[in-house]
Amino acid sequence: MTRKSVLALRGPKEKVDPHRPVAVWREFENHSKQEQVSVTTLILTGAECRFACTMCDLWRHTLNDATPIGALPEQIEWGLKQVTSSDWIKLYNASNFFDPHAVPVQDLAPIASLCRDFSRVIVENHPRLIKPSIVDFANLLHGKLEVAMGLETIYLPSFHRLNKESTLEDFSTACQWLRENNIDHRAFLMLQPPGMSPNESIDWSIRSTEFAVEQGATHICMIPTRGGNGMMESLAAQGVFVAPTANQLEEYFDRAIAMNLPSVITVDLWNWESIRGHCKNCSHMRLERLKRMNLSQVQVPHSHYECKCM
Repeated sequence: MTRKSVLALRGPKEKVDPHRPVAVWREFENHSKQEQVSVTTLILTGAECRFACTMCDLWRHTLNDATPIGALPEQIEWGLKQVTSSDWIKLYNASNFFDPHAVPVQDLAPIASLCRDFSRVIVENHPRLIKPSIVDFANLLHGKLEVAMGLETIYLPSFHRLNKESTLEDFSTACQWLRENNIDHRAFLMLQPPGMSPNESIDWSIRSTEFAVEQGATHICMIPTRGGNGMMESLAAQGVFVAPTANQLEEYFDRAIAMNLPSVITVDLWNWESIRGHCKNCSHMRLERLKRMNLSQVQVPHSHYECKCM
């Protein structure tokens, strides 16, 4: 897989406004398995990520050029007016927060000032873009900084297909550096990425979760691998990628929660309706069960479904 081959299969981008975030919402998260906190989430509009990962569809809502200086503080200031106050804030930008092309260095201090009322600030970044400016930004904040990074999987045949331009060693090194500098980190994992057999995907997802815990991740989020960017459809046509099912997501979550790991474990429920293997009779109940488990970090009994999905 190469950057050129990934880019060649992409469709057009969506029209975005550099002065407004793509989305803003308020949600809740479990914190350290002891309490629930409110979170303001902003999907910021900025430059496209310098990496072209095989599975990524976040580029659809990015700019073609560098993020203009001052645009992100303007977006954040506007976004904070759209929701009620929260404990934490997520600033996700479909790129890397510590890449100056995506987040101008001149904007870091104004952004930190806008985040002064939050006890935790969560941003996303690539494991290879770990640099001293992260500590500088952390020192500007009143609250705690947390860096979210994509581990995806430790199953090497799949990992190499993702075109992340990094290694598992890069991820481990980044985690160690963050810990040494008193900065928390969370890991994103992928359920059944390209090149992984459905029969093995749950076991490898559990192993990847355990690896992330070993690296000190405070929070691990499992994302059902989805298509939608061209390359994933091509891999599906070749038989290399099979989208996971709702049953697989539930089985993973049940097993992960039962292990009573020290990290918070959640499953990503965005675009739930597109996941295979649920119907109008069971979909809502299963979704609500997973939401409750995300927040409680304890297993919730299955409801009775009058369907054949299970």
